Amino acid sequence: MKMEIEEVGGAQALPLLSLNHVSLLCRSVWESMRFYEDVLGFVPIKRPSSFNFTGAWFYNYGVGIHLIENPHVDEFDACVNELRPINPKDNHISFQCTDVELVKKRLEERGMRYVTAVVEEGGIKVDQVFFHDPDGYMIELCNCDNIPIIPISSCSFKPRGQSFKKTAPYKCGFMENVMMESLSTDMINFSF
Repeated sequence: MKMEIEEVGGAQALPLLSLNHVSLLCRSVWESMRFYEDVLGFVPIKRPSSFNFTGAWFYNYGVGIHLIENPHVDEFDACVNELRPINPKDNHISFQCTDVELVKKRLEERGMRYVTAVVEEGGIKVDQVFFHDPDGYMIELCNCDNIPIIPISSCSFKPRGQSFKKTAPYKCGFMENVMMESLSTDMINFSF
């Protein structure tokens, strides 16, 4: 697949394809491995043998989680051992889920603290569940795909590789078109 790069505002966008992984420092790789495997359903995968530090790699849902052990992580974040509040406005990693109620039930079975939130837009509701991993990183599970992704730009969609009539001005940037093309492709795939 050849990637087309379009100049936006005099600069070229980076040739990004998708999010590959998130790296997280953890006090205990073993404890964090159990959490990401047992609670979130990630699958351990082989990591390069040339690494000379303790860690683990996981993959699922189209993204990787790379754990890097640092027993001194508390030095960087003094409140990791304290019972810190679960704040939905804090930095977090969000995963799409199919059943928010089941998520809450399973977290309760594990004795895990969580908070919920509901976002509403135009009568459409998104249910969110927030909780911490063993090192205090915020995790969100939600049904966020209930709200459609609509680029802020008011330009019309121009599929890449197709001719465009000169009668309408073309003001979209590369990313708006990539997002709209991806959304259109997903909608077509869902209809079959």
